[in-house]
Amino acid sequence: MVKCSVIYEAVKDSLTMAQVEKRGGLLRKSSAYKKPLKEKVVLMYDEIFMTEDPSKCSPRFWEELFLMKVNLEYLEGKLESLDGEELMKIKENINCLFQHCIQALGEEHPIRVVNALQTLCALIRGVHQKNKSTSGFDIINMLMGFDKAELCMKNLMESLDSLLCAEGSESLKSLCLKLLLCLVTVTDNISQNTILEYVMINSIFEAILQILSHPPSRREHGYDAVVLLALLVNYRKYEGMGLVIAQALSEYNRQYKDKEEEHQGGFFSALTNMVGSMFIADAHEKISVQTNEAILLALYEAVHLNRNFITVLAQSHPEMGLVTTPVGPAPATPATPLGTTPPSSDVISSVELPLDADVQTSNLLITFLKYSSIVMQDTKDEHRLHSGKLCLIILTCIAEDQYANAFLHDDNMNFRVNLHRMPMRHRKKAADKNLPCRPLVCAVLDLMVEFIVTHMMKEFPMDLYVRCIQVVHKLLCYQKKCRVRLHYTWRELWSALINLLKFLMSNETVLLAKHNIFTLALMIVNLFNMFITYGDTFLPTPSSYDELYYEIIRMHQSFDNLYSMVLRLSTNAGQWKEAASKVTHALVNIRAIINHFNPKIESYAAVNHISQLSEEQVLEVVRANYDTLTLKLQDGLDQYERYSEQHKEAAFFKELVRSISTNVRRNLAFHTLSQEVLLKEFSTIS
Repeated sequence: MVKCSVIYEAVKDSLTMAQVEKRGGLLRKSSAYKKPLKEKVVLMYDEIFMTEDPSKCSPRFWEELFLMKVNLEYLEGKLESLDGEELMKIKENINCLFQHCIQALGEEHPIRVVNALQTLCALIRGVHQKNKSTSGFDIINMLMGFDKAELCMKNLMESLDSLLCAEGSESLKSLCLKLLLCLVTVTDNISQNTILEYVMINSIFEAILQILSHPPSRREHGYDAVVLLALLVNYRKYEGMGLVIAQALSEYNRQYKDKEEEHQGGFFSALTNMVGSMFIADAHEKISVQTNEAILLALYEAVHLNRNFITVLAQSHPEMGLVTTPVGPAPATPATPLGTTPPSSDVISSVELPLDADVQTSNLLITFLKYSSIVMQDTKDEHRLHSGKLCLIILTCIAEDQYANAFLHDDNMNFRVNLHRMPMRHRKKAADKNLPCRPLVCAVLDLMVEFIVTHMMKEFPMDLYVRCIQVVHKLLCYQKKCRVRLHYTWRELWSALINLLKFLMSNETVLLAKHNIFTLALMIVNLFNMFITYGDTFLPTPSSYDELYYEIIRMHQSFDNLYSMVLRLSTNAGQWKEAASKVTHALVNIRAIINHFNPKIESYAAVNHISQLSEEQVLEVVRANYDTLTLKLQDGLDQYERYSEQHKEAAFFKELVRSISTNVRRNLAFHTLSQEVLLKEFSTIS
């Protein structure tokens, strides 16, 4: 057996040479008469790229190779420089290198293991460039050979599982996760990555969940572990592979619930700490908040695939271990690519700052709502647009869930949620200390109202508006069904909806060139129909119902104009005839209210010689004339189509996962684990 001191001296010599290396891995002597010399590991790589077996002339070739400091740039560059035909000529040597890397993972000396892991990463990343369908090149055959692939991957996954579950080096665990991310992202389309068949067969999920459930490991590796889960869950999800991961999360959630350690361990804590620390930011510093679709995707998959996760999403936990706020200004967050850069360990280990001095509780849902209020402010950027859409999809799933709604509407569970609001000239910034304690559904409605009033612009985000109105509708359906009388400032919602209708009408020509605005108009009108038809079952007080009628009457001109527009288009033989006629029919009760009360209000004003009635006077007329009002019963107002990812959303998620996968692969930071740092960590080997 090779003594540790011998190994250490060999690596030390390699490092000494590396300290004076120049570009291209060359070591230049001071003498002008000497030819440039390559460092030893580069010479060994060159032997591998020959057609002959390098161990024929040097029996200890593979043993020595893994004592040398890995030259990632040279190895990757060499692989990328060869075309498919040239690479196939040295396929046997590449296969041999891959197999010896796997064997080295079982070595007792960590230096060999580290070098083997880094070599595997370089191999996979370098060969990836040749994995093009047009060349008939197959990455599995190139790396390990079809005949040995199953055994190689079995041994590789077992070694990675052992390293991740062991109590050893955190640096080794980090490299293991980065290797797994390399394997997962060798193709832009996750479902075309055949290597994942072997990853799924040789399950690594228990090791990943162990990392997430262990606080020290979670602080170090939680981000990579969650991103890995988010990517794996999308592997052929429509063929049922996603059920494997959903089952793993469900089992973990049950164990978590049994132990009742919501603020100390588990997948919930991992997401809460990471999501909380990354999502909380100053609304005025929008540029410092980078969208993180990888984490959002993980949250979406947990909510969508695993209904049990809803219970975890809603669990409250005390704000503990608060970090003292620094006196000096915080440095600006650098602009990093999407879904690639994890938060620092000290950020992950700390919990979210208190919502208010008087409120010391929070949960993942509150953190998510805050993040959504930041991301949804600016949808002009493509990544923010995708993040905003994903936020609304997550809210849609939550709004459909019975348990989630029960928690959202629980009058005994009140929170102060400080949503970030877009700065606007005509309104003042709300004082955080004046925020009332309310059920969380109020914060969801506030978020929807905020989006409605702040995105009426030239580049109209029609899809996001439709999803926003759908979330409101589904919440109202729950309130009507369960007769929940929510104390909410409904006037803000009504006003926002009417202003949105006015915007659609004033920009009819421009918007119709791109969108079917009548779909959105119909949804808005039917929200008012929900309040008119069923408001007496869920509005908090009779006076709230009176205020609804007051708003409709006060803004009657907007509804009159809408009726004129849809009537004009529904009587013409154009493409919008059918869509416009649906809105015409939906307006029947709103027009009945206007036509019934307006003459009576005018008569009241004339009899009492009042030129302009006050709100209370109008309400007096309304209350006195309910009995003579006739409305038509409209069916289906409290029905909706449940969210389904397949078909409608499949293209969006396919492109989203492709984007995340590409960025994770492009920005995996292997250089952060330098050989010097690893040597220092292992300097006490005995």
